Amino acid sequence: MKIIKSKKYAIAVLSSLTILVGMQTLSAQNARIKIDVDRTIGEVDKNIYGNFVEHLGRCVYGGIYEENSPLSDENGIRLDVLDAVKELNVSITRYPGGNFVSNYNWKDGIGPKDDRPARMELAWSRLESNRFGTDEFMAYAKRMGTEPYFSVNMGTGTIKEAQEWVEYCNVKSGPYYAELRKKNGHEEPYNIKYWSLGNEMDGFWQMGHLNAEDYSKKAREAAKLMKLTSPEIKLIAAGSSNYRPNADPNEWNEKVLHELRDVIDYLALHMYVGNVENNYYNFVSSPLVLEERTRVVKGLIDREMENADRGNRPPIYIAWDEYNIWYRARGEETMAGTKALEERYNLEDALVISGFLNAFIRNADIVKMANMAQLVNVIAPIFTSEKGMFKQTIFYPIQLFANNVKGTSLDVHVDCETYDTGEFFIGLGESTTIQKDVPFLDVSATYNNGEVIVCVMNRNKDKAITTDLLCQEGIFDGEFEVYEINGPDIKSENDFGKTSVETKKKSSLKVKKTDKITYDFPAHSFTMIKGSIVK
Repeated sequence: MKIIKSKKYAIAVLSSLTILVGMQTLSAQNARIKIDVDRTIGEVDKNIYGNFVEHLGRCVYGGIYEENSPLSDENGIRLDVLDAVKELNVSITRYPGGNFVSNYNWKDGIGPKDDRPARMELAWSRLESNRFGTDEFMAYAKRMGTEPYFSVNMGTGTIKEAQEWVEYCNVKSGPYYAELRKKNGHEEPYNIKYWSLGNEMDGFWQMGHLNAEDYSKKAREAAKLMKLTSPEIKLIAAGSSNYRPNADPNEWNEKVLHELRDVIDYLALHMYVGNVENNYYNFVSSPLVLEERTRVVKGLIDREMENADRGNRPPIYIAWDEYNIWYRARGEETMAGTKALEERYNLEDALVISGFLNAFIRNADIVKMANMAQLVNVIAPIFTSEKGMFKQTIFYPIQLFANNVKGTSLDVHVDCETYDTGEFFIGLGESTTIQKDVPFLDVSATYNNGEVIVCVMNRNKDKAITTDLLCQEGIFDGEFEVYEINGPDIKSENDFGKTSVETKKKSSLKVKKTDKITYDFPAHSFTMIKGSIVK
């Protein structure tokens, strides 16, 4: 952090030569959050509260699924994990990858389990037993109460394989793969609505990596076959995942959008951040980079929509279908095998996740899907052992948002102190950024049937920020619930048998017909306040 400054009023002038000689303190004004229910951004899509299950490390085997475990049912489903997953109210779940999907043949994962072939898993260097596949995932998705979102293999796979998977899942009866599904014991089609055309195809690390032109050609033809098989499906194209310093992600996005503007419904973007330099203030500003990238891609989409032929379909939206914090478990020893990518999270990580979620709300007009990567063990909010599980710090902001924040996103005005960062790497395998005028209060708000929900992350590591919430249209009235995520310090972690960071319900605010609520947002905290606005 370089400077702390105020946007709206003068600060004391510090004069020194070799020693401190004087400092003037001015009367401080409270920070302000102005809420106007008539200033709207867009409707919050439930699918921004999605997650991701990949055949990677212990996400599936030893995570959601563990045969012969005393904690599992007769189908191998870990019941303790399932209970925790349900608390997250996961709206949509992406499956089965990820890098995994670019060398995956879905046909290996159907039929009698004992007859399925074991395969070399090349993306994450492990053996894939294929004992968990399409039908097992769909059974799990039903128990979760989540919408399935499948990704087809656009690397080593063919467009015909993609079409056949749609046939297996979505056609009621008649053709071969629909009848095969029925033979496998699943009479009714799954009617999977969301399908992505590959994963991270701009990445040189991807098996079957293509340039933008070749990817667009293959994706267009796959889309043609898939839509002819099941016309109502929604298609997601692989947008930028490679933001390394020598990459040109905007060029990739521009070409893919131009070529597929009449075909796709979403463009998928990916982003992982990390506190590589152990600089708290840099790290908690990193969700603002996601917001910058969102605005750039929105501009590219707007330009292509001017000449698109989409009939009565809505414009293309953005799906941030991979995002998270991932930098600790990213070395040679932690990137492969049966215990890959097992990141352990702390309070500052939970604050960054709240910043991502605030960013999705503030861009509700264009961001209509988001999938945290991933659900269990692998850079995940839930962590297991053979004997039990615990909820990581990042579990709690997702849980709060997914179960509460809906309706119309409001364009709130925030007036508070800010700071500038130096240049820093956003994460491993990422570019650098410099963030100017980072507000200490990171805020989003929604309005739904008379209820306003205000979500505030206080980035200040050391100080509470006294803030006036000002109602610009109508008045606050009634009891306002307050929920807070915090911990003893920014490095506080959870573990088996230890919960240092969690959501706590605070004392409610008793409000009677007023246009102002004053609240002290604690240092290094996330707070959600919800109550009624009477117009």
